[in-house]
Order: sequence, then structure tokens, then C-alpha cells
Amino acid sequence: MTGPIVQSSRGVTLLGGGELLPGDLDEALSLAPTLVAADGGADLALAAGRMPAAVIGDFDSISDKARAELPPALLHHVTEQDSTDFEKALRAVEAPFVLGLGFMGARVDHTLAAFTTLVTHEARCCILVGPQDVCFLSPLDLSLDLPPDTRLSLFPMGPVMGESEGLRWPIAGLRFAPDGRIGTSNQVTGPVRLRFDCRRMLAILPRLGLLPTLRALVGPHAPVSPGE
Repeated sequence: MTGPIVQSSRGVTLLGGGELLPGDLDEALSLAPTLVAADGGADLALAAGRMPAAVIGDFDSISDKARAELPPALLHHVTEQDSTDFEKALRAVEAPFVLGLGFMGARVDHTLAAFTTLVTHEARCCILVGPQDVCFLSPLDLSLDLPPDTRLSLFPMGPVMGESEGLRWPIAGLRFAPDGRIGTSNQVTGPVRLRFDCRRMLAILPRLGLLPTLRALVGPHAPVSPGE
């Protein structure tokens, strides 16, 4: 690929072939209205009555039925095998932010690969949305407005240090690493401010944290839910 396949001035919903709950896709599209499918995510899109703007991947999981229903111009076959379909699709999208559905909650290896992609493509603003949680790569300086007692887990993808405000267990002075100290199941006590010395920390929140996360990462131009 020499350039983006899909460009949007708004958010993109990137749909994989993993677990979805009823209403997940509709919620995501209300916030990020351009739909892109990663390989087998095309089957889920069509089953939901949605036509993706593009289908991107190595096409080892999309069904023959889905391929027959899709206009050939929407099919973008990426043959290299050194990256996952999530990574192939993410690097082919140019948008202010991406909501990734169907990449968490099913196979553990797929989830871990998606987490790695968040770090290796840190320039992309991408939030993974799972059945219970949202996950994103924290910027160096992050402010979040969350209800007290909200679970906020921090998982390092490499050595990283930071400091915090608004957490029950402060992180200042702690050396995090995936084979050492991790920060799961912390809790919010007030307005959250996190600062890190490098971009290696994943933040994991309950689904109710999706909109606050969008506001924190995208800023004043973040979308709002239809009910707001």
C-alpha cells in the first residue's frame, strides 16, 4: 500500500471478526460513522445490514458468501503475512480516530496482537471496544473525567514510569514492565491526570469510559452519543 485506502474527516469504525454484543456496531457507528471491515469482519457487517466502505485483509477468514455480496471495488487484498488483519486495516485508514470492534474478548492471541498494534502504531488514535471494556494507548499526558470508583487498569507494554492524580493507588515512583509491576484494578477517586515518560502504557476501562476517553483523546471535536 502506498497511501490510505479510506480517508474520513470523522471517526472510522473498524470491525473485526470477533465477539460483538447486540447494539455494539450501532453504538460505534453513531460515534464513528465510516465503517471499514478487517477481513472476516465483513461477514458481521453484512449480517447487520451494513455495507462497509472497504474490506481490508489477507482474506483468509471472510466467507465466500460475503465476498460474492460485496462489490469488487471494496475488496482490498493485502497478501503480506507479517501483520494481522487489524494492523493491515488500521494503517490503511486515515481519520481523526478509530473505534476497533471485534478485536477483544474472543481469542486471547488475537487480543494480545491487537494490543501490540496499538503500541507499534502509536500515531493512530485508536480505541479498542470489547464486550466489557475499552482499551487504548495512553498519551504522555492524559486527563479523564470518570465517576468515582470506576475501574482503571494500567498495563505496561514495555518499561514505563509515570505519575498520577485521582487514583486510589498512586503510581509515582513505580517502575512498570510487562514482566514486573503492572497496574490492574486501580480505582478512580476524582478527576484523573496521568503522565508517562514514554508511550508504552495501555489504559483499560469499563465500557462506560468510552465517551470520556474519546473526549480526552480527540478533544473538543469528539462526537457525542445521540442521547446527549
